[in-house]
Amino acid sequence: MSEENRRIVLASRPQGVPTGDNFRLETAPIPDLQEGEILIRTRFLSVDPYMRGRMNSGASYAPGVELDEVMVGGAVGDVVASRHPDFSEGDVAQASIGWQSHGVARGEEAHKVDPRLGPISTALGVLGMPGMTAYFGLLDVGQPRAGETVVVSGAAGAVGSLVGQIAQIKGCRAVGVAGSDAKVDYICNELGFAGGFNYKTAADYGEALAPLCPDGIDVYFDNVGGSISDAVFLQLNTGARISVCGQISQYNLKRPERGLRQTWLFITKRLSMRGFLVFDFAERYAEALRALAGWVQEGKLSYREDVVDGLENAPAAFIGMLQGDNTGKRLVRVA
Repeated sequence: MSEENRRIVLASRPQGVPTGDNFRLETAPIPDLQEGEILIRTRFLSVDPYMRGRMNSGASYAPGVELDEVMVGGAVGDVVASRHPDFSEGDVAQASIGWQSHGVARGEEAHKVDPRLGPISTALGVLGMPGMTAYFGLLDVGQPRAGETVVVSGAAGAVGSLVGQIAQIKGCRAVGVAGSDAKVDYICNELGFAGGFNYKTAADYGEALAPLCPDGIDVYFDNVGGSISDAVFLQLNTGARISVCGQISQYNLKRPERGLRQTWLFITKRLSMRGFLVFDFAERYAEALRALAGWVQEGKLSYREDVVDGLENAPAAFIGMLQGDNTGKRLVRVA
């Protein structure tokens, strides 16, 4: 092909909060396809909190990104060449090809996107990994029951905003913790949460939570960790379930935070706490997609996309997302 591939690689490993110097924009030839592969021209790429861990030497569930290697991540775009029988030129596909304008994927590792379900960007959001994460993390791990109170941290983000709405679809009260008054207004007045508070201005998280959860908390969907979770734990009801999706408050720390010793609550209140990865439920993605797409089409599930233009701006979009400057799903529009 006459085009060149533009890509962003990991230039150095961050010490604490990532900076622009940890990334490098470069060009490279577009590789030839091998049998069973497809070439995708990226239209949108995703930036997500899990990528911060991958910038280190790795996580227990996945290897780290090597220096001078393309930053990891999901993307959606047009199939411009195919040597796989399930894909043809002109199809739209989603695959983990990273931060680049063109990426090669094995056909079995890519997913064909149906544009009839919604804008193709939703394959990285409400109808993609964030939607699946919210669906399985709440329904399978949190196991909410009608009439219960569900508290979500990171409530205005890509996952948290969906968790609160799914909780309401299942007959629960949703209460959110977010990082600005505008975000609290969004989850309460646009998404229907029963209440929420701004953790950046609240003097005492426990005092902020108590009037919002007069009957205690039955399910906690944890995206944040840290002192917010400490406060939630003290208001959990007997038999409450904790779904641990992320710990974004801890990702950029050079040393782990020390918190309250609350293990005794698991005994006295018979609590259940489970961490999960969305990939644990890969065999059931079709089930989740049907449900999520149905709720969107019925007007029961709303979503917001926070789009930054330009591949060269992906590092800034990612760093800003880690600091909470997005509402809804943060995406980078490449083409």
